[in-house]
Amino acid sequence: MTGRYSLFQMWEPFRRSLIANHRFYVEQSRKRLLSQFSDIEAEANQAADKWLEDNDHRFNPDFHLPGDFEEQAFDAGLEFYELLKGMEARTRLSVVAGMYHEWDKQLHQWMVDEMRGWCSGTKFEKAVWKATLTNFAELVEPLGWDIRSKPYYIHLDACRLVVNVYKHGNGDSLTQLKQKYPEYLLDSVCGRTAPLFFDGLSHKDLSVSDDQFQAFSDAIESFWRDVPADLWDHDQAVMPAWLSKALGLNGNAPRKKQGSSSP
Repeated sequence: MTGRYSLFQMWEPFRRSLIANHRFYVEQSRKRLLSQFSDIEAEANQAADKWLEDNDHRFNPDFHLPGDFEEQAFDAGLEFYELLKGMEARTRLSVVAGMYHEWDKQLHQWMVDEMRGWCSGTKFEKAVWKATLTNFAELVEPLGWDIRSKPYYIHLDACRLVVNVYKHGNGDSLTQLKQKYPEYLLDSVCGRTAPLFFDGLSHKDLSVSDDQFQAFSDAIESFWRDVPADLWDHDQAVMPAWLSKALGLNGNAPRKKQGSSSP
């Protein structure tokens, strides 16, 4: 009986390391960055009090009404609150972007490392580093890992679009986000995401809640946990077009990896 060959392998200690490093990033980001915005209402009140303290000497009963300065202090506190809310939103998006980019780089590096056993040349590596999550799915699903059917896939796809909109602003990713995952766009005026308001939404309305951030984090961890220990070749395992092109082939089955054969 002819043995089959493992085209992709996930070493368990490596899997545990990936998950541990991911958890560390999320936990420390919450502790060292996001926790600083835990009580911005109190900070806004302090800013209002500080404004009164700094401007109390300017009060002139001949020109000012008793409530004038209190109203201006309130406005100063409100402005401070809105600025902090904006900073919190950008900080959370930055944390999400860092988390996603690290996962994306780790995935592509793992793919390249595993594929060197049955692919050669620099063209395939360049093609892999350019590969999207959809491209990756096209490669591994014929091998038995149907990632697009898994719950984590939707969150990873949404995270990809969120990060692209955060990085590049308006563009194709914003259009896709509106169509596929409008829950990450929140109108700052009316607070709605209904399609009726979509035309006026832009990258400025991008919003990720703490629960959504956690969902992205859980999706990455679930992805790493779901990677099969081995993905075996078989006669129907035809290469996707993007990889065949990089290897100069015409849709042939993947080359067999040398070593690690099944009985």
